[in-house]
Amino acid sequence: MDQETFEVMWEMSDPAADTEGLFLRATQTEYYCDERPRPHPLESMPDFKYLPESSLILGTKTGLTFTTLNIDTPVYLNYLLSRFLGRGGSIPADDTPVHAVVVCAGIDARFLGGVEDPDIYPIRGQTVLARAPWIRFGKMMSSSDGLWTYIIPRRSGDVIVGGIKVSDDWFPTPRAETTLDILTRGLALCPELVPAEIRDKREPTVNDLLPLIIEEGCGLRPARKGGIRLETEWFADHRRNRKVPVIHNYGHGGAGFQSSWGSASMALKLLEAAIAVNGGEAELVAPLEGTKKEESLGLVRGVSH
Repeated sequence: MDQETFEVMWEMSDPAADTEGLFLRATQTEYYCDERPRPHPLESMPDFKYLPESSLILGTKTGLTFTTLNIDTPVYLNYLLSRFLGRGGSIPADDTPVHAVVVCAGIDARFLGGVEDPDIYPIRGQTVLARAPWIRFGKMMSSSDGLWTYIIPRRSGDVIVGGIKVSDDWFPTPRAETTLDILTRGLALCPELVPAEIRDKREPTVNDLLPLIIEEGCGLRPARKGGIRLETEWFADHRRNRKVPVIHNYGHGGAGFQSSWGSASMALKLLEAAIAVNGGEAELVAPLEGTKKEESLGLVRGVSH
């Protein structure tokens, strides 16, 4: 899923593509607090290199660098909606008859009538959106307590600073103490967040970042016990005396953007098979379950904000 998605988005981010403005191709540097297996899953990324020990940050044991792409998610989502509408799609507000349903409900799959999946749970994240157009590279670092600190620049000049990963936390708004922790860790990882004219005069502090903040954000990553649910289920439409195929495609955790095109491709195959049999057997294909996304490859970087 992730690899197919990366290939699609890499093509979309090509300088000659009309969609280039949705992305920023950037050098990504990652530091890990533990040893990582070799070959590393990211070795297929453009310009991949292992960092020499002399280049590691204090407290880390492994590092690597590669070229990736970052998504300007608000602009990207508007593009997808425009593309959908431009190809004849519509968003009905009434009880319009349908031939099939694709459920991509995210965290709401736990509550959506007819789905109500008890295995869905949140992994709460929190980030800070800052204005720092001089940052054109990404950084990420893991710590022994399980935290990930990351810097994700966007083409627009905005930068995501994160983050946290807390399971079963439903709190819907940013916590001030978490914001302070994120900024502290972000500054330690990337002092360049502070403008150069300040850094040239003295050691930067978290207070230097405060004027750059656009907003704080948090979200509930839609994780699922057992992994992604990607399967066909048939529902009876008693009013029209027929069966309607429902394609479930949810439970991607924090990897929704980076697995999106690959996951959609698999869901489309299920949909085409369901329509082809025109309401045949309820068990068309075996469900794809157990695909864990909490620890994903991280081929592309996109945080909704």
